[in-house]
Amino acid sequence: MKGGLLVDDEFIHGEERSLTVRKTSLFFTGDGFTVYDCKGSLVFRVDSYGGPNTRDTDEVVLMDAHGRCLLTLRRKKNIETVKQRPSLRRRWEGYLGERSDGQKPIFGVRRSSIIGRNSVTVEVYGDYMCGEYLIEGSFGQRSCTVVEAETRRKVAEIRRKVDASTNVMLGKDVFSLNVKPGFDGAFAMGLVLVLDQIYGDDLLELGEEQVHPSAEDH
Repeated sequence: MKGGLLVDDEFIHGEERSLTVRKTSLFFTGDGFTVYDCKGSLVFRVDSYGGPNTRDTDEVVLMDAHGRCLLTLRRKKNIETVKQRPSLRRRWEGYLGERSDGQKPIFGVRRSSIIGRNSVTVEVYGDYMCGEYLIEGSFGQRSCTVVEAETRRKVAEIRRKVDASTNVMLGKDVFSLNVKPGFDGAFAMGLVLVLDQIYGDDLLELGEEQVHPSAEDH
């Protein structure tokens, strides 16, 4: 039974890792990303897949610093009927490397279809130590946590980033992805990309690019 590995063991570490995620364009939801470690070295990148019709894009590709495809994320749309009223629940699936026809996904992500519940479920396929994760909180506010569904153990967190030199909280286009020891950082970043597609920036408040952090943000 496999542990924290899901995508690539290069991104699994024995200590907690704090990554800085930056959107490379602010014009459209789902534009590219660059991800850096604490030393400023590039770890992951996502080339721009955005534009006016980003919501119609079916696939997103996560690459390492050298352009190697680590993970392909593909959207599925399912129309369901809840209390005789149609509802759209967005579902994404993750494929190892560059997806090919007939390839089976290694995990699936679905947004809760219950009105008022702000959670996402991640189901891992195959013989892994943890078969289900929950993502709780608000991605729009850059404040959410990935936990093992059964044990409630935290494996990754998304948080607002504070500029160490000015003690000012940065805009929401730059945020921190904290990956716990033993968890696959590439898998964690893949979940960030899915959240960006599911929620986009429609929860962001305009004019809140910089605010001073509260005590709990230190």
